[in-house]
Amino acid sequence: MLRTSSLSQTSSASTIVANWSQKRRASLAPARPSESLPHSLFTPIHYEPGYSYPLIIWLHGSESSELELQQMMPLVSVRNFVGISPRGTRRTSKTRRVFTWRQTAGEVADACQQVRQCLDIARSQFNVHPDRIFVAGRGDGGTMALRVGMEHPELFAGAISIGGRVPRGGNAFRHIKAARQLPLMLSVSPTETEFTNNQVMDDLRLLHSAGFSLSLRLYPEGDVLTDTMFADMNVWLMEFFCPTAVAAS
Repeated sequence: MLRTSSLSQTSSASTIVANWSQKRRASLAPARPSESLPHSLFTPIHYEPGYSYPLIIWLHGSESSELELQQMMPLVSVRNFVGISPRGTRRTSKTRRVFTWRQTAGEVADACQQVRQCLDIARSQFNVHPDRIFVAGRGDGGTMALRVGMEHPELFAGAISIGGRVPRGGNAFRHIKAARQLPLMLSVSPTETEFTNNQVMDDLRLLHSAGFSLSLRLYPEGDVLTDTMFADMNVWLMEFFCPTAVAAS
């Protein structure tokens, strides 16, 4: 059975985004030329050019690639979002095209730049709502998604980590005054070796003490990625801009 727990500084996700959207001034100037950036795009079915779509920028897990987007987006929704994913900053195999995200200063800067480039690419090909841009990822990609979100909070309506720890070191919280207004979602399935219950509690205390608005989802110990995790991600995202529809469902 799914176990959920949430911690929030405000009454609802829609209220958080309404206040955040009023305060933030997204810096959407074009990044460096992005033609050569390896990436994957997901187009929602029955795409309507006249409708401004929410955008999910997905950072894949370790030992994976940008093609992971095509597997995860249908588990979230086939129609609600545009999706785009850059390739990880570090190749991890000489024989397979798999990559990961390292938390070094240089690779964090590269990841931030790739996310900005992905935003440019998505906006050039789709009608993207400027106040409904989310950065998300799993594992190491989830940790990087939180770091990118806190590094450039003005760009995003929220950040999501599935199975990735809260970043530490490297001045991850240097923009804390602006970043604490960024809604966060953490989906966690604790294990005895990789992401323990104690580490989950450490992350929770850290974000709580920093004043973040946080939604925490806890799943049975040791669960790998499941349809339920991505369905919950869809619900959390939809609450930001269509809370009545979520309540009705």
